[in-house]
Amino acid sequence: MEFYNYIKSLHLIFVITWFAGLFYIVRLFVYQIEAAAKPSPEKEILQNQYKIMTYRLWYIITWPSAVLASIFAFWMLFFTELGQAWLQMPWMHVKLGFVFALYLYHAKCQQIFNQLQRNEVKYSTNFMRLWNEGATIILFAVVFLVILKNAVNWIYGVVGIFLFSIIIMLGFKFYKKIRERNNS
Repeated sequence: MEFYNYIKSLHLIFVITWFAGLFYIVRLFVYQIEAAAKPSPEKEILQNQYKIMTYRLWYIITWPSAVLASIFAFWMLFFTELGQAWLQMPWMHVKLGFVFALYLYHAKCQQIFNQLQRNEVKYSTNFMRLWNEGATIILFAVVFLVILKNAVNWIYGVVGIFLFSIIIMLGFKFYKKIRERNNS
């Protein structure tokens, strides 16, 4: 059991750093998109700096954290008795569905990262600000599932996450109005 707790601790540490990377990378995407609208030479200076920052964050923190979090998760699930027991529980199936959604979110961030590294701006800053909440919603879902360990109550959790998302979107619209008012 003590060995299992070491693996679990390492998994948790790398999940935290993975999420930190995902939260910050999208914020850097916002800054890169804003920099693309600046006049020269400010535009080029900022774009080059943000490219360096996003590259380092993505490949030195976020990707290694994602890989290590996954390795330790697979180790816990498939090479420990407790993990194999958890695989039989419905809440774990729901949690793994959200983890799959996190992998998809990460893959989309990789696509956006690649585009911005090529100075291709395909999304607005508003889209990126909303996109940034995707990881938050997944995080809430996974934490509640792991703590409550109840696949039936996840329905209440999903409703709660949906309501939380609405609050975030309303807050975003309120913040946007304040920014527009201050900029005019």
